[in-house]
Amino acid sequence: MPTTPDKRFIEALDTKAGAGRRIRFWLRDDDAVEPSDKLTRFLDGAGQHAIPALLAVIPQETGEALQSCLTSFGADRVRVAVHGWSHQNHAAPGEKKQELGLHRPMKTVLAELEAGLNKLACLYGEQCIPMLVPPWNRIDPALVDPLSAIGYRALSTFHDKKSGWKASHALPFHETHVDIINWKAGSIGRPSDALFNEMTGLIQSSGSDEVIGILTHHLVHDDQATGFLSRLFEITTSHAACHWIDPATLIKS
Repeated sequence: MPTTPDKRFIEALDTKAGAGRRIRFWLRDDDAVEPSDKLTRFLDGAGQHAIPALLAVIPQETGEALQSCLTSFGADRVRVAVHGWSHQNHAAPGEKKQELGLHRPMKTVLAELEAGLNKLACLYGEQCIPMLVPPWNRIDPALVDPLSAIGYRALSTFHDKKSGWKASHALPFHETHVDIINWKAGSIGRPSDALFNEMTGLIQSSGSDEVIGILTHHLVHDDQATGFLSRLFEITTSHAACHWIDPATLIKS
């Protein structure tokens, strides 16, 4: 019987464990604004395996309803980061969507990001970490260095082959590597087999104590997305080569 992709993933983890190496995982979920059944289902699924999640919250429209919901989970289960200000596209027609570009004055963009961090810090206290998650994972490089002056200590985007420019900035980037949603096919969950094959490739090419970020969007999770996460959590929380980290540890003291 052929080996299934999830079994090959386990075999890759076994190889890491045999070499005395460990893979650290972290979980980032985008676009939170208000409580919902989908959000609760996502957080409960992670919580069943004691996996902490980082929620990228859109500051402009969020408020006490979401704060009350997330506070009930506790800081050890849920952290909050800043997901732009309004998640509004300011790019010109024909350009890729972007909120954090130079389509508006830099002063305006930075003022919104400062307001967003202040708002979430007031709402969440220690649950909020000073990390910026740019909407659509895009930010103009010219905006990166000024972020530290308004309180940010890290950024999180999605890994891409042209990410070398990030190393030229002092502010740390913490990338996500696996997006479980197929956006081009109508915002549906990607097949588990494809995701486990991708994860296996990452494991096999990773170095010692590698950090791999998993990107989710609870608002569009279907049965396929939920099923993959359940199986991933089951495998990784019981394997000696794996450790899910508190996203707050990504922020250097």
